[in-house]
Amino acid sequence: MIFSEYEPGLFHESAWIQLWASEGEGAVDHCESVATKQMDRDRLAFSLIMHTRLFLALIGSIGTSLLLVLTCCTRIELPGSEGVQTGMASWYGPKFHGRTTSNQEIFNMHELTAAHPSLPFNTLVMVTNLDNGKSVVVRINDRGPFIKNRIIDLSYAAAKLLDMTSSGVAPVKLEILDKDITFTAEKTFFVQVGSFMVEKNAQNLKQHLEKKYPDVFVSLFKTKNTTYYRVRIKSSSKKNAEILAQQLLKEGYSILIYDQ
Repeated sequence: MIFSEYEPGLFHESAWIQLWASEGEGAVDHCESVATKQMDRDRLAFSLIMHTRLFLALIGSIGTSLLLVLTCCTRIELPGSEGVQTGMASWYGPKFHGRTTSNQEIFNMHELTAAHPSLPFNTLVMVTNLDNGKSVVVRINDRGPFIKNRIIDLSYAAAKLLDMTSSGVAPVKLEILDKDITFTAEKTFFVQVGSFMVEKNAQNLKQHLEKKYPDVFVSLFKTKNTTYYRVRIKSSSKKNAEILAQQLLKEGYSILIYDQ
């Protein structure tokens, strides 16, 4: 058939055959004329359809590219270079105590947790107060803060250790920590009185404490970017650590009990 070169459905072959059958052989010229006109119309229609398809394919390709670009632009990344971010921190406590966090935990303002806009839940982050050099490790279990120019919302306990509960906000540095933690076979208890980026601050606190607490020492904690100096007092048991902690609290220190 002379119409086999066309896409099925574009040329109405059945109409041409019906016309031939109704007019007889004398109408062949007329039929061919009609067919030719029909073919011209079909050829135009076919051309329009092919161009339309090409146009839609082009638009689809552009749309896909734009979607990929947008996806790349909105991808969640760990903050800063090498897992470091700086900005303002705030804290939240009594108003939200006992409520459900974004990862479906019950928020306890006395635990060392924090809210971050994008970091995966359970990420461990070292938070350092850039005003005084004090630092604390928190676990991400919530989303926030929802106020412009703030990068993390700390629990009351974390804010207390950073000495920022009175000011409400403070400039901080965030550093993502490795989740791999090595435990010793036998637990040892420590009361941590402070953690600093500046070694001199840690040594000054140690010298002040060792007059009354001879088991005080400075422990180094190294990350990819920073060394932290943690002032700790060793304790023989959990009970003794709790007693020691109460004494230090009465003296005005913000403390943290570690078992390792």
